[in-house]
Amino acid sequence: MAAGMSNPIAVIVLAAGKGTRMKSDLHKVLHPIAGRPMLLHLMASVDALNPAKKVVIVGDKADQLEAALAGTADLAVQDPQLGTGHAVQQAEAALAGFDGDVLILYGDVPFVPAATMQAMIDRLNADDAPAVVVLAFEPNDAQQYGRVITEGDRVTKMVEHKDATDAERAVRLCNSGLMAAKSTDLFPLLARVTDDNAAKEYYLVDIVNIANADGRHCAVVVTDPYDVAGINSRGELAAMETEWQARRRVAAMTDGASLIAPDTVWFAWDTQLGRDVLIEPNVFFGPGVTVADNVKIRANCHLEGTTIGTGCEVGPFARLRPGTVLGEKAKIGNFVETKKAVLGKGAKANHLTYLGDVTVGAGANIGAGTITCNYDGYFKYQTVIGENAFIGSNSALIAPVTIGRDAIVAAGSAVSRDVAAGDLRMVRAEQMVKPGWADRFHDAMLKKKAGK
Repeated sequence: MAAGMSNPIAVIVLAAGKGTRMKSDLHKVLHPIAGRPMLLHLMASVDALNPAKKVVIVGDKADQLEAALAGTADLAVQDPQLGTGHAVQQAEAALAGFDGDVLILYGDVPFVPAATMQAMIDRLNADDAPAVVVLAFEPNDAQQYGRVITEGDRVTKMVEHKDATDAERAVRLCNSGLMAAKSTDLFPLLARVTDDNAAKEYYLVDIVNIANADGRHCAVVVTDPYDVAGINSRGELAAMETEWQARRRVAAMTDGASLIAPDTVWFAWDTQLGRDVLIEPNVFFGPGVTVADNVKIRANCHLEGTTIGTGCEVGPFARLRPGTVLGEKAKIGNFVETKKAVLGKGAKANHLTYLGDVTVGAGANIGAGTITCNYDGYFKYQTVIGENAFIGSNSALIAPVTIGRDAIVAAGSAVSRDVAAGDLRMVRAEQMVKPGWADRFHDAMLKKKAGK
């Protein structure tokens, strides 16, 4: 192939299986890891190759996959399901007229790096022109995996575990199931695959043996077991989550964040952290969190859909919900919940507060126990708090309402009308005092209790 030239790439993703071991109404490949369906982890890596075509092979719960992919890939149905070779054949119509390189991936093998996919394509286009490239790995325990028998990096035989001899089972190099082939080779080879095996299925791996029998040769690329780990049960899902999180924590610390107790911090797939971020124990990041430099996130916080500015402090025991934006050096303290709350520079809510559908100006102080009453049972309403305003403790701001800059809301107020800039608003019932009433009450109740 000429320097600088590359063939178009098509990707076939197998996702037709029933996933019975998950025991779930949700399609197996839509179960999330780090807050993102495993299939979409894979498709993001696929997209890094800029493929010309993407075909997902579907069967059970196809409507769920169609909704999740939202038109980003063609769908081809496999029904009945007669094995991996038969599954790949279902993409032939969708790839009619396509002339290029084809990658075969699996929806339940979500963490294949784009670089590994590219390595398979590069090997397919090497000067010796292999018919098929197989992605293999060497697990600690070979279990029931099919084996890849090689001489150098050439594959001499592919064999499923149940069809392998004892000598073949002793080989540690295992088949991931992922392959690459030219479109002009792939479908003619698949057409020659038979179901003459213990499972009576059409195995994709047989295209390697057929190509070898034709006098062609096939090549192997070897990758890390993590890259090709398949997920078939909730136990395997949890194990992969654990491994993904462990790697993400290392990356966070490598990039300049401090995790006091790394194993207790949980990241989402898209969490972004600045430098010199301190994360205390038991912090959970949902999707959509961006953290700037020099931020302190104290223990036992839950953050999702949140942007945190430089120098902010959050928690402990804070919950930041989607739509929260904290300006530079803003502070959210313990037992504070925010939702669609924008806090300006230096604004702070230190204790026991709910801020929903609110804009808080720079330097404003929100006292303990303050809530924005943003919902009337039918609609949500906005609260606006001006710069340097002071909201006294145990206040209820009944939206829609605006508190002007430098205004003060006295503690214990229920504010339902706008407060002008610089004003004091106090909304309290008149205090009534009845001298001696409490003493008389206690005496009466004690006598009643004693039966007198």
